[in-house]
Amino acid sequence: MSNLETEPAEIVCANTSGTEADADVVILQPRDVPLGGPRAMGVRRTLPQRERSLIGAWCFIDHYGPDDVSVTGGMVVPPHPHTGLATASWLFAGEVEHRDSVGSLALVRPGELNLMTAGAGISHSEVSTPNTTALHGVQLWIALPELTRHQDPHFENHIITPVRQDGVTLHVFIGALAGHIAAAAGDTPLLGAQIDLPAGSSINLAVEPSFEHGMLVDTGTVTLAGTALRSTELGFAAAGRTSIRLENVGDGPARVLLLGGEPLGEQIVMWWNFIGRSHDEVVAWRAQWQAEVIDGADAAGRFGHVAYHGAALPAPALPNVRLKPRG
Repeated sequence: MSNLETEPAEIVCANTSGTEADADVVILQPRDVPLGGPRAMGVRRTLPQRERSLIGAWCFIDHYGPDDVSVTGGMVVPPHPHTGLATASWLFAGEVEHRDSVGSLALVRPGELNLMTAGAGISHSEVSTPNTTALHGVQLWIALPELTRHQDPHFENHIITPVRQDGVTLHVFIGALAGHIAAAAGDTPLLGAQIDLPAGSSINLAVEPSFEHGMLVDTGTVTLAGTALRSTELGFAAAGRTSIRLENVGDGPARVLLLGGEPLGEQIVMWWNFIGRSHDEVVAWRAQWQAEVIDGADAAGRFGHVAYHGAALPAPALPNVRLKPRG
């Protein structure tokens, strides 16, 4: 999904790995972000924010829905660029058509992971399908490390087989959890899983001690290592744990996303849909997008061409300051 903010702020993401002083779970509240005009769908953005910019290499979490498509108009995101990241699309309800400049045409459906690695540059569009009445899901970005951030772009679709443990259902879509290994791994050690907890259930999960973890609550109230988190909240637990306990303490079923990974250990600059390392990189990529795609100078350039029925999304104006790390 594109970041459709018309005045996106510079986000400098530092190596903010946990320490022993971070033993407790930190609760991060979302902020509401409207994507587009008055009928546009809104999202709840829980990452990045002032308190925390990264969880492992996870650098962006937009949580949306359930939205009535007859009211919001659904998701209509024209072709837009990405660099230096991978997008992970995960739906709870609805269906989205994905098209990209490497020729992919795929549907995003509940229980399936669409993983698009932008690398040196890609463009794509996302439009909810006509038969979608409700749209509900999460859009995630993963920062690519210096070693692989200039790789060729590519796209993967994986159907996830849910498994049950202690009465709890696990959908492991990236990495490994509870002995279940996903087909998608990531360019740095990562974990991504949907966990469905019936009322009154709990589960103890062995985790990598080198990973920091975040838990996004979609529905219900769940404790992460004893700290209660409610719907739309994101809990952060620093690295150093060998296990974590999740417990549904609400009256009904609960659904959460558990995200984890080794601290990236690099500073990244995020602006609009680009992840780079410097002001000059981002300025150059924006100029290429505008020249090659918006102005039509080179359809075979860095970002390629998407088979889409309308115009691509112009880049917003850059801020009047240099984008530079300050952390």
